[in-house]
Amino acid sequence: MNTAAIRQFIAQAREHETASQALSQTLQARFAGLHPAIRLPDEDAPGVLTGFVIAYIEEVPDVLDAAAEVAREAGIEEAIKPVLKIAEQFFLQPPALMAGHEGLDGLLDEAYLAHRLVEEVNDRYIAHLGRPLIPLDTTRANLIAHQLIGEPFANQLDEAVHHALTGMLDDASFDQPSVQAYRERLAAPDTESAWLRWPCLSRQLGVDLQLTA
Repeated sequence: MNTAAIRQFIAQAREHETASQALSQTLQARFAGLHPAIRLPDEDAPGVLTGFVIAYIEEVPDVLDAAAEVAREAGIEEAIKPVLKIAEQFFLQPPALMAGHEGLDGLLDEAYLAHRLVEEVNDRYIAHLGRPLIPLDTTRANLIAHQLIGEPFANQLDEAVHHALTGMLDDASFDQPSVQAYRERLAAPDTESAWLRWPCLSRQLGVDLQLTA
């Protein structure tokens, strides 16, 4: 994993934002049209929303590093590494549909791709093992990012994720003895306590989503 290069991309994008304020201006323009389910604090809501986007982007290399570490410990690196490389490439070599997107505003799209990819992997792990690969709950954060990116482009990004995962992590990937051994370790008390370190990302960043009326 070349997450150091991703971190460098993000650092450069932050410098671009300092000079241009492009992300802040974009979010300000979209602020009035936010879905009413998105909950922001009353004080400095635009600033909180900008902070959410920056942290959402900066979380990507940490999540990829953590996923790679868990995969190594579980003996399932061969199955997971190609998927994580795709998420990495979303940053380092973005798909053609990302052309013209730059700065933090552009990296929001790329971060969404990476987070959605990990979310899909987590869903497959939950289906087969009863637990996610990475216990960080990005579901709400991804829904908020989807709203900020806007349709139909966010739907195109979702389609890119599904296309990238085609033929990967099938049932055979979860039949390996190493994966079955990992399933048993998931129920251990030390694993349970370690999982508690990973909060719901959106709530951690001060933004929430009311999913029900």
